[in-house]
Amino acid sequence: MSQAHERLDVVDENDRVIDTLTRGEIHRRDFMHRAVHLLVFNAAGALFLQKRSHAKDNNPGLWDSSVSGHVDAGEDYDDCVVREACEEIGLALARPPRRLFKLKACAGTGFEHTWVYRCRAEGPFRLDPAEIDEGRWVSVGELDRWIGQRAGDFAETMHLIWPAFRRGA
Repeated sequence: MSQAHERLDVVDENDRVIDTLTRGEIHRRDFMHRAVHLLVFNAAGALFLQKRSHAKDNNPGLWDSSVSGHVDAGEDYDDCVVREACEEIGLALARPPRRLFKLKACAGTGFEHTWVYRCRAEGPFRLDPAEIDEGRWVSVGELDRWIGQRAGDFAETMHLIWPAFRRGA
């Protein structure tokens, strides 16, 4: 099934399921839906970033969190982050990682209620070429400077996730 035909839950402002539609329809109509982002840090404290595939419909070729993805219809956030970590970077998680904070759906998140998670892993990772063009480790300081100097290199949601993470949200 193509990405545009994936079935996702449509949710309201309180993140309650109100319908199920295709991803394409949800994105065309800016309906609220659900997503996850995972920040993977190594023992040295560096964060793994992915560069989104140029084939992606949203934010192609931009740098993003370690793992990101839509919550499928009927799926919960925790199951989704485990699935997406395995699918996108080949990281097999025995259980859901630690939840950090939740972003409310808004234009900046692509109308996604988004749980952000954190875990520790060293790699190497197996990147899905349909999802990710490349990946790299960056220190916290390097990422602060990079976002400050070249904000356009990053997917929209990273502009919400990274400052919230740095504030300790």
